[in-house]
Amino acid sequence: VQLQASGGGLVQPGGSLRLSCVASGSIVLLNGMGWYRQAPGKQRELVAAITSRLSTNYADSVKGRFTISRDNVKNTVYLQMNSLKSEDTAVYYCNAEGVTTGLRAFNSWGQGTLVTVSS
Repeated sequence: VQLQASGGGLVQPGGSLRLSCVASGSIVLLNGMGWYRQAPGKQRELVAAITSRLSTNYADSVKGRFTISRDNVKNTVYLQMNSLKSEDTAVYYCNAEGVTTGLRAFNSWGQGTLVTVSS
């Protein structure tokens, strides 16, 4: 199973970006999907997660500014980021877990997309 993330870039403080991540491969069941980020010199941290039933969970630092959503038909997860701050600068990684057509569990990561918030 492969994850392809896109949508990162350079944005000014207060601006917005939308990240997308498409899961492809022999997927029979896609359960939780989420976004993590890793800033320079810091550990990777959970930003937001969403279950197959659309329950969501957010890091305290992004609550009220970021929104995670998914399209179960397209096997895609999105992260709408508003009111961006310099401290949001990081490489953002998508993650997905589920079951393949061979009935094997998987937990896959995307390649990462860089978000830079700077004036």
